[in-house]
Amino acid sequence: MLEPAATPDGLAARCTRVLFSPWARLAVLFVLLAGASIAMIIWQPQRLLAHGWPPAWAGGGAVVIFGLAYGVCTTAFVPRPVLNLAAGAIFGSLPGFLSALAGTVLGAGLAFGLGRLLGQDALRPLLRARWLTAADRQLSEHGFRSMMAIRLFPGLPFCATNYCAAVSRMSWGAFLLATTLGSVPNTAAYVIAGARASSPTSPAFLISTAFIVVSGLAAVAVAWRKRASIRGR
Repeated sequence: MLEPAATPDGLAARCTRVLFSPWARLAVLFVLLAGASIAMIIWQPQRLLAHGWPPAWAGGGAVVIFGLAYGVCTTAFVPRPVLNLAAGAIFGSLPGFLSALAGTVLGAGLAFGLGRLLGQDALRPLLRARWLTAADRQLSEHGFRSMMAIRLFPGLPFCATNYCAAVSRMSWGAFLLATTLGSVPNTAAYVIAGARASSPTSPAFLISTAFIVVSGLAAVAVAWRKRASIRGR
């Protein structure tokens, strides 16, 4: 017996299910990230360190625009240290810090939202390896504490940790609050280093540089200890 032909409504429903399926949304995320990364490679935001901010954009509006651009750039895997140094070199310590911190939170929120909307449903079933399961449990059950540690101790790529957190069950509130508070010390250190780069013997530059080095070494020690504890489970 022949099956009845699919009705237009049935075909539309099937197409809708396919288009909004977890794997289709994940593919959209990959396309968006690939396109954004290519755009950053062409634009080369690191040139801000050498050429500065466009003269046509000045004042408080420039600080806001830089913060918005900062957030977008971090979702496309542009390293935060480069942007933090540029913020300090262009705007000085305080305006540069405010712009960089706002951009940090904005970029984290954008990546977290994209990862949760487009990637979480497809990727969560793949968390079967022991170390992935342990990392997911840590982020899901101790979201604020875990994200604070990640932000305080540099070393892990900022954008990658945002997308990893999005795959976990961490709440929005814990993620954004921990990102805001935990990013203050290293953001300030890099911005001050950028602002005082012309006087490398000044106390502010030396202190900020020393903080970056010490926090980096502390991050390595914490990561090594955490790696050993995960392997032992």
